[in-house]
Amino acid sequence: MPNIVHRVGMAKVAPERVYWAVSTKEGFASLWTVQTIGQAIEGDFLAFRFAGNGAGTGFEVLELLPDKRAAFKCIDGPKEWLDTHLAGETILLFKHCGWREEGEFMHHCSTQWGYFLVGLKKFLEGGEGHPYGGNFEPISGWSK
Repeated sequence: MPNIVHRVGMAKVAPERVYWAVSTKEGFASLWTVQTIGQAIEGDFLAFRFAGNGAGTGFEVLELLPDKRAAFKCIDGPKEWLDTHLAGETILLFKHCGWREEGEFMHHCSTQWGYFLVGLKKFLEGGEGHPYGGNFEPISGWSK
């Protein structure tokens, strides 16, 4: 199965700071989209929204090993994403694995992940990140 993999090295960033960014609601809001809903607790659900119409995706939290690893499984969103996994380790070796096939949407997503991860690097090194939707209001009434 094809995978999206990005390796991002960060100067003078402690592993616990990288872990925070890829394992908490607040971290994801600084990395990916400010419309991050839910809690980062194993077995729970995190949702990510990208437009005023509620478009987005949702992940089950599979594993949280503090300062080492975080893993998630897509259970809601674009059909190409369903059953894929996100995982980050403190190098950060970021993977979006288990795609059924390589295609146009996977290529788009790989480019977008690269953009968000470069923003994460800037944010963790003391600058500003660039998550999607910095000015969107959270979607009221959305739940698991």
